[in-house]
Amino acid sequence: MAHVNLLPWRAERRKQREREFYMQLAAAFVVALGVLLLWIFWMDQRIDNQNDRNAYLQTEIKQLDVRIAKIKDLEKVREHLLARKQIIEQLQADRSQMVHLFDELVKTIPSSARLTGLKQSGQAMTLDGVAQSNASVAEYMRNIEASPWMGHADLRKTENTHDATRMPYVFGLNVALSRPKTDEVDAGKTPVMPGEASSTAAPAAAIPAGVSNAAKAMTGVPQNPAAAPAVPDAKPATAPVAKGGVR
Repeated sequence: MAHVNLLPWRAERRKQREREFYMQLAAAFVVALGVLLLWIFWMDQRIDNQNDRNAYLQTEIKQLDVRIAKIKDLEKVREHLLARKQIIEQLQADRSQMVHLFDELVKTIPSSARLTGLKQSGQAMTLDGVAQSNASVAEYMRNIEASPWMGHADLRKTENTHDATRMPYVFGLNVALSRPKTDEVDAGKTPVMPGEASSTAAPAAAIPAGVSNAAKAMTGVPQNPAAAPAVPDAKPATAPVAKGGVR
């Protein structure tokens, strides 16, 4: 005899599948929620880590700013010291310049001109004076330009005052100063050995300036210091001739 199931098994299976579907859906929601919470936690950790790094970098940047400010202050002090050093070096270099300038002023000025005033400003000098003629002023300008301690000379003014004086022309010059090279300044200096300095000190002091220069011009500098005192004998040699002429 055949068995016939008259129970609503299809409805029961449908309900069971619906329960399984909802259970799977709930499980998937729980898993998704767990994954989302893990992702949020991981991102929060990364954000906190990055914030810590940013705070560390900000602290280091502040320390570097303080160091940079100190470095800038040190650079300002260094520039100030370098400026002072340059000024001291310039003063040291120009210490003997004025002596040479006065010496060159005496050497370059002709006998037909005379200075009435001078003014120095840095590497420029202003000269005022009087002269006999314009030719004297031109000669003075040529002498100035030939000097190693003075450079180009510009004529500022020249006029004839028509005075009855010996020098009626008034002139003004603007002179650019220069500094000669070391080898040019020391070209006329001859080195003196330590042994020769002590042996030649006494004879050089005994020889008159004019006789010594004339002897050097005629015979040159003597190699043997003992021969130097023989030059002053020329003066007593001419004395009997002068006395004989008087008699």
